[in-house]
Amino acid sequence: MNRRCFVATLLVATLGIPKTAFSWGVRAHAVIDRTAVDTLPADGPVFLKKYVDYIAGSASIPDTWRQASDPFSKIEEDPNHGWFREQFSFMKEIPRSRYEFVLELDREYLRIEKADPENARRMNVRWTGTLPFAAAEVYGHLVADMRYVRKARAEGKDTSFLEQTCAFYVAWMGHYIGDGSQPLHDTIHHDGWQGADPKGYTRDPKIHGRFESQYVDAIALTEEDIAGRIGQPGHLTGDVFDSILGHLDEAGSNVEAIYKLDKRNAFADVHDQEAREMVYSRTAAGARMLRDLVYRAWLESALPVTPGTPNPVDQNNPRYNPQTGSAPAAKSAEVIK
Repeated sequence: MNRRCFVATLLVATLGIPKTAFSWGVRAHAVIDRTAVDTLPADGPVFLKKYVDYIAGSASIPDTWRQASDPFSKIEEDPNHGWFREQFSFMKEIPRSRYEFVLELDREYLRIEKADPENARRMNVRWTGTLPFAAAEVYGHLVADMRYVRKARAEGKDTSFLEQTCAFYVAWMGHYIGDGSQPLHDTIHHDGWQGADPKGYTRDPKIHGRFESQYVDAIALTEEDIAGRIGQPGHLTGDVFDSILGHLDEAGSNVEAIYKLDKRNAFADVHDQEAREMVYSRTAAGARMLRDLVYRAWLESALPVTPGTPNPVDQNNPRYNPQTGSAPAAKSAEVIK
């Protein structure tokens, strides 16, 4: 067994959950997270490198929150792993709030429930996904914990427990970023082609697993396969939520390419270079985005927390919505390296 996947495989064995239950498969999630952490720049949160095995081994834990035996957890968590953009294409702009997003879906449901009942049945977060909200929310957790690390260091305190909490947030956020880099997590065609199918793409739901788990395992994906593909550490500028949406949009542009590969049975051939390249490019995109988000979180954690920042739950906030009890999130603070 490849040493780099040992911890993740041990996790699966310990939990007694088959590999096919995981999005991207245990191997790909572990490789994405490990590559992201190993390539953090010297002025980033390099303390995470000593937790790289823990992070890689925890990379698939969010999928264990999706068991029907744990209904409250499953109801909340299931939508966090997808972003089926075609279903909410009526939105001109994505709301900067999970709850505002839900309200917009409900308004659309009420508008079409009689005229288009079949589409109305899917006008909810179960069929649209909430992945960018989940990723942005955990990013905020990570920034907050990194502030504690900096504060404890300045006070000469031990930071090992805080560092390990940061490591778990990286694994948690990394799962969503990794899922988002897999094109079939960014489309209504996630488990077989839906609707009109003039090109004769498969409607077999197993296409999802054929690509992200079975083929990834068959080619024995490793960190070495993608480390040279992610480029130098980047400094994410602009808004974090917008960056995450861009990451999902870029991944989603590859949906039809995966169906074309499947149509010619490419995922049955470990020597197929185009199929391998799809795996390498998508996992590299996930590792790049995760690394750059973690690096940005570290830089952002050094900024002063300004009292003037709009409080989303302040009823005096001009964008406060009494239906949600909050205002949509403001744009991220600019982080200048």
